[in-house]
Amino acid sequence: MINKMAFKQIEKIDPIVDASSVKQYLLDLQNRICCFLELEEGKAKFLEDKWEHKEGGGGLTRVLAGGDCIEKAGVNFSHVSGRQLPQAATARKPELAHSTFQAWGVSVVVHPLNPYVPTSHFNVRFIMVEEDNHPPFWWFGGGFDLTPYYGFVDDCIHWHRMAKNACEPFGNDVYPKYKKWADQYFFLKHRNEQRGIGGLFFDDLNEWGFERSFAFVRSVSDHYIKAYQPIVEHRKQCTFSQKERDFQAYRRGRYVEFNLLYDRGTLFGLQSNGRTESILMSLPPLVAWHYNWQPLHGSHEAKLYEEFLPPKEWI
Repeated sequence: MINKMAFKQIEKIDPIVDASSVKQYLLDLQNRICCFLELEEGKAKFLEDKWEHKEGGGGLTRVLAGGDCIEKAGVNFSHVSGRQLPQAATARKPELAHSTFQAWGVSVVVHPLNPYVPTSHFNVRFIMVEEDNHPPFWWFGGGFDLTPYYGFVDDCIHWHRMAKNACEPFGNDVYPKYKKWADQYFFLKHRNEQRGIGGLFFDDLNEWGFERSFAFVRSVSDHYIKAYQPIVEHRKQCTFSQKERDFQAYRRGRYVEFNLLYDRGTLFGLQSNGRTESILMSLPPLVAWHYNWQPLHGSHEAKLYEEFLPPKEWI
């Protein structure tokens, strides 16, 4: 049984929790994201794969591959249950280590073909822990971040302006807080290097109550589309050569390292005996590692490290 006194400062108990509305919204969100990506792609379409989870629930994985604009994209919806909350979700809440749970979420990763179009990542999740004779303990988490290979200041400003717009109705302190959390989270400790230019990251969100927290999740989700679609539409027109593709493959290696070592969603899925194919849909189709490679001084590749990856206030 959960120690309610120990858990009191960590999680909020809310008698009004509408999990069915969360599920309905996430399924619609999956459809809307797939529609805008297919619109920008123009040729390839998403393939759909419905699956079941061993301990209960399941999901709907959609993958697009081999397009003219998008080399690979995955948009995954899941609603799973389990007898024991995974370690990835209990590191900051040990009181829940042996609790049954349900988890709903949408996870998106887009790996464009054109190196001038940045990779993007988005996910939102709702986790509910249930105990007999107690109201459910719940929280939201998620966010979005951008991983450019060749940086454009205008894109970075637009991305963070949309992130700020998503947060503004919920308080002036929300964007700075979750922007900083993203800078700290999307960081490869073993490389001492950011994954990209950040965006938003939040977890354990419940202090606002269910309705306001859910409204925030909807705002973040809707602004992800507003943030990413114009960048894709504009940058997919850029011409590129094999040199840029080679650098893209090298930088994708950093993406793989982060997802397999640090990403909470990936770890949660694997630790909860989730479906491996759906969990690892986030990995790029082509990637390369080169021993001790360094960009040439003054090159466009060097500018990524010098001018774009170090955390900064873009707006």
